Amino acid sequence: MNLDFTSEQDMLRDSAAKFLANEFNYERLREIEDSETGYCPELWGKMAELGWLGLPFPEEAGGFDGTFMDLAIIQEEIGKALLPSPYFSTVVQCGNLILEAASAEQQTALIGEIAGGALIMAYAQYEEEASFRETGINMAATVAGDGYTLTGKKFFVMDANIANKMIVAARPDGQGVTLFLVDAAVSGISVEKLPTVGKDNTCVVTFDGVQAEVLGAVGEGWKAIEVMNAKAAVAKAAEMVGGCRVALQMCVDYSKERVQYGKPIGGNQALQHYMSNMLLACDTAGNFMLKVVSLIDDGDDFTKEASVLKAAANENYKFVAERAVQIHGGIGTTREHNIGLYYRRAKAWETTCGDSEFHHDIIIDALAGA
Repeated sequence: MNLDFTSEQDMLRDSAAKFLANEFNYERLREIEDSETGYCPELWGKMAELGWLGLPFPEEAGGFDGTFMDLAIIQEEIGKALLPSPYFSTVVQCGNLILEAASAEQQTALIGEIAGGALIMAYAQYEEEASFRETGINMAATVAGDGYTLTGKKFFVMDANIANKMIVAARPDGQGVTLFLVDAAVSGISVEKLPTVGKDNTCVVTFDGVQAEVLGAVGEGWKAIEVMNAKAAVAKAAEMVGGCRVALQMCVDYSKERVQYGKPIGGNQALQHYMSNMLLACDTAGNFMLKVVSLIDDGDDFTKEASVLKAAANENYKFVAERAVQIHGGIGTTREHNIGLYYRRAKAWETTCGDSEFHHDIIIDALAGA
């Protein structure tokens, strides 16, 4: 078994790292965080030119036929740089829903626009109780002529404030969960951006009799959502692994530079133990992430492993980020120091595609044969 990355994957990682180093930095990150849009259209266009937006999609649908490992590499580099962009909501979440649920005509129309950078999308699943489960989807979809209208509220919708289209999970009368495609510019939609610890584009979206098109088949939405959420959890874990690695490296560098009592603080055995445990946390999540990505690319069942990975990434990223702030001392708690950026992301991303408790329940059910 060859466990090495291919030469193409090494080139992809190298080019992604160089692009982000040349085009993006922490100062620009803070500017984007404080902006109303929460992303940079110029960088989004360049990501499209590099092929990132069409990378994981099949060629016949307008993509570049990449693997899930290619996607994970991009996600990890984005996590290292903390790039704010609608990449996760558009490519990972909505892109996978389109592949799982949409008709061939819908796939061709939507994926081609995504790959070219012309289409930003948002996925609206959660409601007021913020349940990750199927029972938490109760928005009404009412028959109106040849289509449907949506009425209700969706919470924690990433990038809804900049989206051109949304995929909304709702329930038609007497039917199961169904996916609907909505034009974000139509009347009846209002978007409120929420103040969050991650300073990201998390929104509440209100729908008031909004015209919607069924994506795929009526009543078949939850099966596609389950597959998408599992894959998206793995992709988000890759992003979190990237953040873990940089937070640890920042601690190593700081411990060599910060001098107390005439010696670098890195000579303190307690801090060495801290950083050793942080390295174990990074490598544990990172190595298992590669295993789960390989399962996806091989077409094997990865549902249980995806939950193990996301739960581990949640806890390990928080562990690493918390220890990193402690090692930096008082300066680590300030807005001005970069380590705090990773600490905030660790907490914000913990609930993306399911928190640890949710994934622990999935693991228990799988082990119990439920």
